[in-house]
Amino acid sequence: MPTILREGPYRFFFVALDLGEPPHIHVRRENKVAKFWLDPIVLQHTGGFSRTELNTIARHIQENREMFLERWDEFFGIE
Repeated sequence: MPTILREGPYRFFFVALDLGEPPHIHVRRENKVAKFWLDPIVLQHTGGFSRTELNTIARHIQENREMFLERWDEFFGIE
């Protein structure tokens, strides 16, 4: 599970077994883990985060979306 970005208390990462799914990012803080699709950005799993915190996380994802998509392609060997 490579860490792609750390932003404040959040760790954004990929899971190697997710190759067959559309590009997405997982985000963890303590024991909470959410999942967002990247194209388009859509919350897939709340992971116990509050709506306010999910909005904050979504802003971080929007700001880093292009980098996340590039890193997804690099990590999974997609050209």
